[in-house]
Amino acid sequence: MKNILLAGAAALIFASCQQAATPEADAKAAEQVTEKPVKAKPVKVAAEDIGNRGDVMMAIQSHDRLEADLENDVPRKAAAVLEFSGVRPGMTVVELEAGSGYYTELLSRIVGKDGKVYMQNPLAFDAFFKPGAFDERLGKDGKRLGNVSHVRDDFFALSAETGSADLVTWILGPHELWLANKEGELDLGTPEDVYAEIVRVLKPGGKLVLLDHKAAPGSPVTTGGDTHRIDPAHVQKFAEDAGLVLEKTSDILASKTDDYAKNVFNPEVRRKTDRFLHMYVKPTH
Repeated sequence: MKNILLAGAAALIFASCQQAATPEADAKAAEQVTEKPVKAKPVKVAAEDIGNRGDVMMAIQSHDRLEADLENDVPRKAAAVLEFSGVRPGMTVVELEAGSGYYTELLSRIVGKDGKVYMQNPLAFDAFFKPGAFDERLGKDGKRLGNVSHVRDDFFALSAETGSADLVTWILGPHELWLANKEGELDLGTPEDVYAEIVRVLKPGGKLVLLDHKAAPGSPVTTGGDTHRIDPAHVQKFAEDAGLVLEKTSDILASKTDDYAKNVFNPEVRRKTDRFLHMYVKPTH
């Protein structure tokens, strides 16, 4: 779960997995990907292979960024993550679970005036932000980041048009689908529906970048609602079942000292978890 979005108290609010069926999303996915492509061995990108791309560094070093963001640059390794994502000027980016917009702002600056960023959070998540968080990020008139559209879409019903996105990012969020509030009323969708919707909005050749806290290999998906972690093997299966192809991975956020049994908000591991970073591509045929 995003550390900006949900504070430690959120771990007490959420408890069990909720899943909702939306057959329409499955139908859309079938239209987009008619057959699964032959798998190719993904490239592993090591930390030493990530350089400091000029436009990425310019975005990070911008003098008018929010002060609260600056302390996140190092623990998030934002420059390396953004370079891994391949985001470029002019792109359309759908940023799933954008939180209060740390990455939104950087993506906005990189894609520039000819690009577009959808800053997405489910409506139910509004309760977890401090008052005025979105006004601070986007400006009260919505013009501080003029190429950003703030949308409160469900994960399984995105407002982006079919085949419009060059890039979809989901940072510290894939585990969220197994969260629920105490009343069991929080419906975030099934993996099948959500990944089908991602495929729908991606252009052929478009990329999906997923980053999350690792759970121990072989862990059930329900760790997403318990420790806020997920075994990357589950994520890979969901993406590939939707028709996406794993293109590359990176260990730039790996940690050998992480304890998979601990909740990611535990002070002993908070901001020091072992995190995986994957890129998937939508086939062009």
